[in-house]
Amino acid sequence: METSKKQRKARAGLLLIASPRFKNLNGPKRGTYHERKLKAVEEIKESLDFLDITDPGIVYERDDAKRAMDLFYNAKVDFIYAEFLSWSEDFAWIRFLRDCPDIPIIFCNVAKPRMTFETTLDEDDFVDYLCAGTLVGSLEASGSIKRVPRKGVRTVAGTRSQITEKVRVFACAARARAILRESNVGLMANMNEAMWSTYIDNYDLFTKIGPEIHYLPYSDYGTEIENLKPEEVKAYADELAGRYSMTDDVEYDKFIGCVKATLAIQKMAQKNDIDCFVYNDIDQATFRTAGCRAGFYPQWFNENVSVLVPEADIGAGLATYVLKLMSGRNVNFIEPFHIEDDFGTFAGGHAGPNDHNDPAWQQNVIISRDVRFAKTNWKYAGAPFAWYRISPGMKTVAGIYEENGRYKLVTFMAESLPGKHMLATYSHTIFKPVVPVKELFEKVLNIGTTQHFAVVDGDWRPQLEAFSEIMGFDFFDIR
Repeated sequence: METSKKQRKARAGLLLIASPRFKNLNGPKRGTYHERKLKAVEEIKESLDFLDITDPGIVYERDDAKRAMDLFYNAKVDFIYAEFLSWSEDFAWIRFLRDCPDIPIIFCNVAKPRMTFETTLDEDDFVDYLCAGTLVGSLEASGSIKRVPRKGVRTVAGTRSQITEKVRVFACAARARAILRESNVGLMANMNEAMWSTYIDNYDLFTKIGPEIHYLPYSDYGTEIENLKPEEVKAYADELAGRYSMTDDVEYDKFIGCVKATLAIQKMAQKNDIDCFVYNDIDQATFRTAGCRAGFYPQWFNENVSVLVPEADIGAGLATYVLKLMSGRNVNFIEPFHIEDDFGTFAGGHAGPNDHNDPAWQQNVIISRDVRFAKTNWKYAGAPFAWYRISPGMKTVAGIYEENGRYKLVTFMAESLPGKHMLATYSHTIFKPVVPVKELFEKVLNIGTTQHFAVVDGDWRPQLEAFSEIMGFDFFDIR
């Protein structure tokens, strides 16, 4: 997908419902009900300036609702912001719920700090009183949300500023869903026969989540390696060697072999329009074709808001990609290795390509031999990789998994601790989870996952929860 499409604002359709019965009621000081509602609409739009808004105008009648649906569909909005501007007849709302295409909706009730009228004896105050009846309208509308079968509807209440923050979270999730439905997953070139628990139904992947999957043949991989120009190989090798220190036991020809294996992946992603590249780096064909596994992570993936993950795990790749879309940050890929009970920590990381490009932590990278494969007979056995001590700080850890035709998203918070490089062959860190470590993994084991998780700076659990709700995933936030 074009990078600009993944960097755009979230697109929202504005569904603001008001009463045709009140429309022309007039107060001598503050104007008609309709004029007051137009001012309210402008205030709402100002609070949502972080969105690309499609505004069909205030919905009073059935035809207004039909027009809004058509506009939202044609604009390909990510979600619909719905609000009753006062009490209103609900015929337009029910028709909208019934007939609107499958677009997520956030239904909002906004509480004002205080009322702007004193008594309803004054005509002007009476119109303001009618304008203030948003709770009446919201309550009336809430029952239909449950009675008309729709998924992906979230109901929220709060002050205008509180609602705005809730909309930010929902918009982030809805935008990720919409982009995901236009994305491409590239798997090279078969499922991981060593880890059957990572398998995902590819038909369900497309119909229930969105992206298409493309199988990328090893013959193409070999062709891309052969077709690399010496000057581009040297340029990337020089860039890596100039940016990172290199251990003395790295052999230059094997370094170049790994550079070629890595660049060829980038070429395949570019030519096949791949947004989430799922690299089967333990398959025998990988080593026969490239002589080693790719050990670096081209910055091209970050520039194009795409991801590269190892071990042919599509579910973990999707989790990595979703966090990339939501955060725009560098996302790492890990498996938890072991618990150290004395410290309440666990070690985690992964071999193969891992995003080592975080500009704030370039000193955390060493070009080092992949010692796990150093004693094999492959052409570039012991080829180096970017040995990355994952950046310190609080992280969201998350994974997506399939179970009996349903998907589940599991997440928790953990602090990545600073420290020296420890685990040769693996980009890694030591994590101290917020939940006590044994309790955490007892819960994870009982939920049932695989060994792979995505990791990103910050707390993205609210966005992941909204995403799960929109997608119909089972959501597990381990606190």
